[in-house]
Amino acid sequence: MKLQARIAGYRRLREQALWRLLAADHAPEIIGLLQTALMDGERKLGASILLERLQYQLDTLNASELPRELPRTAQAYVADWLSKGILERRLPDDALEEEYELSAQAAQAIRFIGGLDAQRSAATESRLALVIEQLVRLAEQTETDPAARLSALYAERDRIDAEITRIGTGKVAAIDGKRALERTREIIQLADELAEDFRRVRDDFERLNRDFRERIIDDEGERGDVLDRLFEGVDVIGESEAGRSFNAFWSLLNDVEQSAQLDAALEEVLSRNFARKLQRNERQFLRGITGVMLERGGEVHDVLQNFARSLRGFVQSRGYLEQRRLNQLLKQAQAEALQLRDSVHTRQRTSYTLQLTTSRLRSLSQWKLHDPRSARIDGRIDRSGGAAISLDSVGELVAQSEINFRGLRRDLHELLDTHEQLSIGQVLLQKPAEQGLGSVIGYLSLATRHGVVAEGEWEAISWLGGDGSWRHARVPLVWFLKEKRNEFA
Repeated sequence: MKLQARIAGYRRLREQALWRLLAADHAPEIIGLLQTALMDGERKLGASILLERLQYQLDTLNASELPRELPRTAQAYVADWLSKGILERRLPDDALEEEYELSAQAAQAIRFIGGLDAQRSAATESRLALVIEQLVRLAEQTETDPAARLSALYAERDRIDAEITRIGTGKVAAIDGKRALERTREIIQLADELAEDFRRVRDDFERLNRDFRERIIDDEGERGDVLDRLFEGVDVIGESEAGRSFNAFWSLLNDVEQSAQLDAALEEVLSRNFARKLQRNERQFLRGITGVMLERGGEVHDVLQNFARSLRGFVQSRGYLEQRRLNQLLKQAQAEALQLRDSVHTRQRTSYTLQLTTSRLRSLSQWKLHDPRSARIDGRIDRSGGAAISLDSVGELVAQSEINFRGLRRDLHELLDTHEQLSIGQVLLQKPAEQGLGSVIGYLSLATRHGVVAEGEWEAISWLGGDGSWRHARVPLVWFLKEKRNEFA
């Protein structure tokens, strides 16, 4: 039975992303592509950047002398990796496009393959020292006998006193550079794995969120355990085992004293001579380890808070009631269908006619995305060409205005002495409109009796208003002729 249970467990594992990636066609090339694109440098990339880089790498690989060609496009590979759980896709707030990152299992598979290629002795002194140190610490921290604890503390004090005496005489025992380099690399590997553990924690919170929602909806009673705790104001995600573990870790990570000790230790280690033998990426990782931890821990913390708020909002909005009603209707339909299973055959005709809906399937790459710029309203304000004033409206405007016709006639009589003909626009260029629009209406009124109207033609005119601003209008083109000058006397 143990053998069968193991085989069944391995079959389940074979369907997960880690095993699928390791057993994929072109696995060496695919793992190399994923590691280069989403692990060695940036861990998250926008869709357009990822596709562009992948396509460039694919073209480069296919142009080289590979034993097997990678036949698909970058879009096809990304879609396949998404379906197999190798990649994860999210749309961050206020983002213009989706972001892609490796799933936790894919990152674990790549790290596993990379570890196989790393040259490391089977058992190192630093790993053994780490195990001994942690076991001794665990034994001390779980001891409940006061006498035993005091004895251990006295022994530790004696050891420290002896160390102080020895150093006081100038004898300092420090490990050699080779062993220090080995321990440093063990710390880097452990810290890198710890940073990647945040992904698994985030996945645990997502699973918890889905599980709590399903339990709220599927509970047949009036109030379930999760629902009761939520109504009592309990943060069920934060109070879960995963939530308590992460909150304790997050508190330790944000502890000022612990952070200061970590930063000081990093600076001291990097200043030692053996640290010069570290590779450039290893030194960069050590310098940025605090920021990486805080950044990835902050992402998980935000996820934890968002899930807690959304779950409380789901309950407070009573949305779960509608979901529960829909779930009950689906279960009822399934139960009734099972009752009819033996009496109604699948090919038996019924008295019901169901209109089936159809849809045309298209590739997502063929969809034309909405461009908000196409619906953008032009916010520019163009200067108006001026309102149109027709001859038909002149009479009404004259009746409502007190126009100085005597002054207008005098100006026309004076100007026509030196001009053969003048339009209203030409008159306004030489004589200011003392009454503004009233002067323009007055000239139009005089033109209907003493001028010549050019049928269907318009003239743009301008005049300076009393407030110092220019006014513009479009009026019918009319001409005042010199031969009718005496009519203005």
